[in-house]
Amino acid sequence: MDPKFKKNPERLCVACRQMKPKNQLIRIVNGADGVTIDFSGKKNGRGVYLCKCRDCISKALRGKGFVKQNGFSLEQIADQLESLIEE
Repeated sequence: MDPKFKKNPERLCVACRQMKPKNQLIRIVNGADGVTIDFSGKKNGRGVYLCKCRDCISKALRGKGFVKQNGFSLEQIADQLESLIEE
């Protein structure tokens, strides 16, 4: 393995269920201070990943399955998520 080669870890988007490079996803954390967007990728708490596309974000916001599966809702950060959408 080439020592100059840096591996980019992949994570699963909880909305579309596709593996994508970590830097193309948004990490959302349910920690002690509530539900927040983790820009550093190092906050403590239960973290999930979402694609930066409109479809995945809207699916996570409107779906009750997201709340059941992850144990928290995205209502508090809906405006922040909408501003991060890439087109």
